[in-house]
Amino acid sequence: MSDSPSQGKVRIGDVAERAGTTPRTIRYYEELGLLPATGERAPGAHRVYAESDVERLMELMQLKELLGVSLEELKELVSHEDARASLREEWQSGVEDPVRRRQILEESMSHLEHQLELVRRRRDELGTLEKELVDKRRRIRRRLSEPARSPATR
Repeated sequence: MSDSPSQGKVRIGDVAERAGTTPRTIRYYEELGLLPATGERAPGAHRVYAESDVERLMELMQLKELLGVSLEELKELVSHEDARASLREEWQSGVEDPVRRRQILEESMSHLEHQLELVRRRRDELGTLEKELVDKRRRIRRRLSEPARSPATR
């Protein structure tokens, strides 16, 4: 017999292990609203999560790592993604009203623009860093190719 709290539910310690983080981080993500607060407890008062929560946590951590964003920026990015998902569900439900269909598209576009702005800002910051590093490398290569001179004659 399995000691899992219920079918399809994962204890917080197992979630942390799978995601490469700590239970404390998971609880903090809940406090910030990045993860839904489960409210579910396994026997022994352990928090339990659905597989979808585990997947969301792993996606959040991947996004944070990939983009190098702060938790506040991650929260902003995710809130726009969640809003787009909600609009997508409404669209797919078969909205007939052409005015509402246009509103959904315009709102989706606005959320995408905010997400793109954040990603582009990160890209530009990385581009600036790359340029600085390339310049430093060029200066070092130039110095390496110079004939050896004493520091006093340079």
